[in-house]
Amino acid sequence: MKKIKALLLAAGYGTRLRPLTLTTPKCLIEVKGVPLLQYWLVKLEELGCSEVIINTHYLSNKVLEFLKCYKSLKMKIITSHEKEILGTAGTLIKHKDFFKNSTGLLIHADNYTEDDLSEFLKNHYLRPKNCIITMLTFNTDTPSRCGIVLKDRKGIVIEFHEKSKKNYGNCANGAIYAFEEEFIKTLNKFSYEINDFSIDVLPQIIGKIYSWHTSKFFQDIGNESALKKANLLAKSELNGKS
Repeated sequence: MKKIKALLLAAGYGTRLRPLTLTTPKCLIEVKGVPLLQYWLVKLEELGCSEVIINTHYLSNKVLEFLKCYKSLKMKIITSHEKEILGTAGTLIKHKDFFKNSTGLLIHADNYTEDDLSEFLKNHYLRPKNCIITMLTFNTDTPSRCGIVLKDRKGIVIEFHEKSKKNYGNCANGAIYAFEEEFIKTLNKFSYEINDFSIDVLPQIIGKIYSWHTSKFFQDIGNESALKKANLLAKSELNGKS
């Protein structure tokens, strides 16, 4: 079995969560008293991830302070500071060699889910042969704020609409992806500079994206109302782990 390695995207400003994010980076905003980043690190460790890179930029010193207190015996934690934000796809390209001979995970750390990703990963390994990446999807009650996904009967993504006001349903992109080296090789063939994953990458590989839908609670912590919803509906899943 290949090693599992992950890239946790945690560099953003979190402008829609101000004033909370004026002093706290978005990845350290708490749900049920636990920072989002901590949920993800525990989840990755329990999934069997061997190494994780966390990209930083805004209030990076706060992230480093948090990581000094967070210890993992099973998983190597690496930070990568960006003087200028590279974008969700630009960061992946920067660290493409990190994923050599591994199954890769690309995760936005500003989301909260109670899914442990084990079934997601299992289904990624069973994806159709022509698919080079697997996307986690969920049902959203705010489709205009999400990337909405249309799939065929096999679960292959056939359309993707980023934050559209038109009604394309409520099946949303969870911004959690699993991939193999074949996907990185595909990115290397792009003839233009890529920065944003949803805009620059996903539309170019429609028909090659497999999807897996979670039935567990999932919330994009995009604004204060979303954070309140997460704190209201989330279960406490860490049981004191740190």
